[in-house]
Amino acid sequence: MKNIRNFCIIAHIDHGKSTLADRLLQATETISERDMQNQTLDDMDLERERGITIKSHAIQMDFEQDGEEYVLNLIDTPGHVDFSYEVSRSIAACEGALLIVDATQGIQAQTISNLYLAIENDLEIIPVLNKMDLDNAMPEDVSDQIIDLIGCDLEDIIPASGKTGFGVDKILDAIIEKVPAPEGDPKAPFQALIFDSVFNSFRGIIAYFRIMNGEINKGDLVKFMATGKEYHADEIGVLRLNQEPRKTMRTGDVGYIISGIKTAKEVNVGDTVTHVDRPCEDIIDGFEEVKPMVFAGIYPVDADDYEELRASLEKLQLNDASLTWEPESSMALGFGFRCGFLGLLHMEIIQERLDREFNMNVITTVPNVSYKVVSNKGVMTEVHNPSGLPEQKYVDHIEEPYIKAQIISKGDYVGQVMKLCIDKRGELKNQVYLASDRVELTFELPLGEIVFDFYDKLKSISKGYASFDYHMSDYRPANLIKLDILLNSEPVDALSTLIHRDNAYDFGRRICAKLKDLIPRQQFDIAIQGAIGAKIISRETVKAVRKDVTAKCYGGDITRKRKLLEKQKKGKKRMRQVGNVEVPQTAFLAVLKLD
Repeated sequence: MKNIRNFCIIAHIDHGKSTLADRLLQATETISERDMQNQTLDDMDLERERGITIKSHAIQMDFEQDGEEYVLNLIDTPGHVDFSYEVSRSIAACEGALLIVDATQGIQAQTISNLYLAIENDLEIIPVLNKMDLDNAMPEDVSDQIIDLIGCDLEDIIPASGKTGFGVDKILDAIIEKVPAPEGDPKAPFQALIFDSVFNSFRGIIAYFRIMNGEINKGDLVKFMATGKEYHADEIGVLRLNQEPRKTMRTGDVGYIISGIKTAKEVNVGDTVTHVDRPCEDIIDGFEEVKPMVFAGIYPVDADDYEELRASLEKLQLNDASLTWEPESSMALGFGFRCGFLGLLHMEIIQERLDREFNMNVITTVPNVSYKVVSNKGVMTEVHNPSGLPEQKYVDHIEEPYIKAQIISKGDYVGQVMKLCIDKRGELKNQVYLASDRVELTFELPLGEIVFDFYDKLKSISKGYASFDYHMSDYRPANLIKLDILLNSEPVDALSTLIHRDNAYDFGRRICAKLKDLIPRQQFDIAIQGAIGAKIISRETVKAVRKDVTAKCYGGDITRKRKLLEKQKKGKKRMRQVGNVEVPQTAFLAVLKLD
């Protein structure tokens, strides 16, 4: 046990975590030159295309120092704010963390938030200054920022380069010296924490665990404590580049267990596994429940695929525990699911994965956040969907969620960043200069305002420099109203939104104009209207496609033409009553990109 080291890598997005992980794998000869590829641990196509880590990845390395053999369990984590739940799970399975800071960019918002997560879990922090090989690196300035942040000495900071491999040997030495060996009692009853799981169509569900106490042998009868289900450990082993089976695993080890579980509900991330004949007394705590920030409806394009979509979401939830969903139905779209995501990027990734991994063709509705509605009688209900809102006359007031946002930016862009936040109904709470040209701004903002395009706008006004991190603070009363979109006087519930009264007229006008361009012309006029209650606030008309029925009349009496036109008019009227307007998927997405 004393020669095991469990550590994770934390950093802001794009600071070079995965590249540095590649160098560690090469230095410990875990991976052969032939199998080597950039970002080895990012095994999803999506991760490679976008250059971001979406999933945490665990891998075991062997390392020899001064004649002693050490086992290093590395977990590479995502850097984007939408995947911070993945980071919190990885941290729960480790004793130490490499804090990587880009020498050209300095400390950014997610660096700070991931660091706080690690400190809360009492992890040993090893600061690493990455990308030292670049010409625009600023080692002195960034080192000062790190010292201010974690209060270490200058000698503790390891200069390194993920690209060239410079400093990797020092990082490995520091891991062995500073990261404590796992604590636990090898003689105690078996107790392990599940920190991730994946679905394999041949083997069932594979759960990844970290053993806290005791040991497990192949074939043991184990029990998952949250569900109370019992299984045989058909195969246990460690996570190398591929899964390597083992006969026995002991305290401090990180590995996987396959026990032929077929249904997704029976494995919960954060669950405790123990022996049936000699169970441990208590479950492992310190595992937080995930709080979704953004809600959207996901519906199958073909209604017959409903059950298939449910199975796909169950399998996805195994691999991404931060996804939450429940069934719902919509007038316009039929049966589907109301899903909770940690942010817009998370929502986009889930949509992509449903398409790629499960071939599911889905429609996603306008994303929104959850509101608390207080009725005249003082009863509070939570509403995730504008169509679930009671009538205005029964509502006393609506409370919306607020977040505390930390934005770190260059000093040059402070004015524009402030203007953006104030336009989004934000309040400035604090402004701190971290260095001569780096500012940390703390704002309180309504979550509903940042759901759409806030992050994109922030990046573009700050030329990509500003970084953003947030957490929920509380709910506050707000002057919100429900804006309905009507097509031929029929409300389309998938397009309705809850919006602040001051923005409603402008937003309604822009949506109607956008839909006019996107809805294909029919044989009859289509009226697109924005309505608040019974009051119409905006209107656009998609003109009918007309056929010239009088073309065959060449001369003769006017009554002949009028007769034909009247006949056509009646036909149009009848068609309008039975004809329904198809709203294309692009129309739902266009609402997100209104600018």
